[in-house]
Amino acid sequence: MFWRRLAAIFAVWMCLSSPVWADAYEVRANHDPDGIGKIYMGREIAQVMGHQGAGWLERSSRETEEQPQKVIAALQLKPNSVVADIGAGTGYFSFRIASAIPQGKVYAVDVQPEMLEILNYLKAQKKLSNVEPILGNETTPNLPENSVDLALMVDAYHEFEFPQEMMLAIARSLKPQGRVVLVEYRGENPFVMIKGLHKMTQKQVRQEMSVAGLKYVETRNGLPQQHIMIFEKA
Repeated sequence: MFWRRLAAIFAVWMCLSSPVWADAYEVRANHDPDGIGKIYMGREIAQVMGHQGAGWLERSSRETEEQPQKVIAALQLKPNSVVADIGAGTGYFSFRIASAIPQGKVYAVDVQPEMLEILNYLKAQKKLSNVEPILGNETTPNLPENSVDLALMVDAYHEFEFPQEMMLAIARSLKPQGRVVLVEYRGENPFVMIKGLHKMTQKQVRQEMSVAGLKYVETRNGLPQQHIMIFEKA
């Protein structure tokens, strides 16, 4: 844990010491208690849900609240697709996707080793061989370049501590015409009863994805409370 934290601190220092990233973020002492006080393109970054909240990811009501099968259908996967589930947590989506791509592969990426421990335990129980857990960090998912057909982020992107660096790294991992799909609670809708910093508007997402060179394709709104926003590598 010490060496992981040291590496993360070094990565942060390298990013902030570079003029490319120095102007990307603003830090505020007075900020939303649900945020980290760091502002990116006018949006305060939300606090990360720790591994202590793993039970929330596996709650039985999630099936009706988020309708994961509709999300997977919207991905339009092929049997041999290579998918990166960024912010995979316990593997809730990773395992469902893996079953849909029997000749493909899922990179289940998370920055919390504790989450990956849970994911590995569930993987063994489900006997799925095409899920590969990957320990990322705050600035990169640690994926090979030009290796991924689709990168999926479900209720995760708004918590990225370094969204600009992370999205540029994700874009590098995509194959030509590779896609990025973000599933986020609708920030435009005040009746979606999720804390404000844990929702995002389409306008904000499109603005932030453009910085990583990702082209907007479409938004699908067939879910009860979330947008499915689809982008493509330019």
